[in-house]
Amino acid sequence: MKVLVSDSLAEEGINKLKEQFTVDVITGLSEDELVEKIKDYDALVVRSGTNVTEKVINAADNLKIIGRAGVGVDNIDVDAATNKGIIVVNTPEGNMISAAEHTISMMMAMCRNIPQAHASLKSRKWERKKFMGVEVNGKYLGVIGLGRIGSYVAQRGQALHMKVLGYDPYVSQEQADEMGVELTSVEDICKRADFITVHTPLTKGTENLINADKFALMKDGVRVLNCARGGIINEDALAEALRSGKVAGAAIDVFVEEPPFESPLLDFDNVITTPHLGASTEEAQVNVAEAAADEVISALTGGPVNNAINIPTVKPEMMPALTPYLKLAETMGKFAGQLMTGNYKRVELEYSGDILDKDIKPVTVAALKGILENALGPGVNFVNANSLAKSRKIKVIESKSETTNKFPSTITLELTRGSDTKSITGTVSGNGKIGRIIQIDGYHFDIVPTENMLVVDHMNRPNVIGPCAIMLGKNDINISGMQVGQVGLGEKTIMVLNVDSEVPESILNEMKSIEGILDAKPVTL
Repeated sequence: MKVLVSDSLAEEGINKLKEQFTVDVITGLSEDELVEKIKDYDALVVRSGTNVTEKVINAADNLKIIGRAGVGVDNIDVDAATNKGIIVVNTPEGNMISAAEHTISMMMAMCRNIPQAHASLKSRKWERKKFMGVEVNGKYLGVIGLGRIGSYVAQRGQALHMKVLGYDPYVSQEQADEMGVELTSVEDICKRADFITVHTPLTKGTENLINADKFALMKDGVRVLNCARGGIINEDALAEALRSGKVAGAAIDVFVEEPPFESPLLDFDNVITTPHLGASTEEAQVNVAEAAADEVISALTGGPVNNAINIPTVKPEMMPALTPYLKLAETMGKFAGQLMTGNYKRVELEYSGDILDKDIKPVTVAALKGILENALGPGVNFVNANSLAKSRKIKVIESKSETTNKFPSTITLELTRGSDTKSITGTVSGNGKIGRIIQIDGYHFDIVPTENMLVVDHMNRPNVIGPCAIMLGKNDINISGMQVGQVGLGEKTIMVLNVDSEVPESILNEMKSIEGILDAKPVTL
């Protein structure tokens, strides 16, 4: 078997692969060059430099696995790979310590003006008074996102005798207590923290999470860090907060556009920057290279795959019949997880009909993957979804029912948070190929999910739906589908809109101001 490594990879990983396979290391390939090369290979190993497009995947006649040495898979068309039966794996744990250590290093360098003082002395200046620093001892460190990296940062902050505030909607009070972190809100962190660091994935919910409104809440002289993903902190808002003096310093490793040569943040003397170095340690590069090699070796020799992004562990002969249900369950999970955000305590899946003849455990995992991806990003996969749910104290319940009404099979997913619940039912139709959502919170629909949707809670009365449609039309947002739950006049119901583009938050807020509209939430699949 043959393996193509198309990005620079630590020799330890390459040597592991060479023990088993013929390995070619060819970097810097264009899309057309990769299309021509990929025909002969059984596995492809990449980092972030290679774009594995649909065109590349369609040309890959022998390809069985794509290994990503790192966390993000934005450069891989996962849907195209899934459709062709190609496993996509990442290595989510190899660089976590490095990322946490880089955050602490950036914080300390910012506090003591180390890069600026270094440059000054190198230019033969002795400017001790100019680079007066601040201590972190006894200060409040606000950690937004308490996943693995965020929790490592919190631990190291505590070792520096900092008081740690934390926010993560998927971390329970019990978990926060175990970490020694005061669990609170983003707004409270903004008001109280002396240092604020973000460690969330970049999602629709976290993009521009720290914006002008959040900076306005912060105390004068706050210092902020982003070593996670560019775009979580709004760069223009940060630049304005630096100009006004609200923010005394910033440490930034990641940017919306990289390289960030046009970023205004590069013009501030009190901003220290690094070129996306969070995972750039010798140890991390070896870890992710060896982990990617191990996954490829296991997959090509018939062993288990530990970090599959797109394909669960299912007997090959069962995949054709089960795949539509896996896709449906994952879609329902993403859908429900966006309608009910926060620290839900229970996920219940009820199966009925013909699906009971199949192995439903992978379907449950697919639903969990969809739910958790909303909060945790692409690090969630079919292997770790169960353990991630368990670590967040989420109770997962499966039940079976023989009742299906008019549908051959149905899946009902219910999320519970305190006294609140969110319920979605789906089925597979069209000769077992098309997933549909047929019920939301007891309201009946027949929805084919699309990339962008709106779920609008409203009162069933005249002059409510029309203004919503007009508002979207005026903003050049096309409605390609609309369904409304049938209830009596004057009762509460739900409208689901399939739209052809994303709906900006400003338009959502305007929509919520329409009389009779109770809430409007976007869903992105």
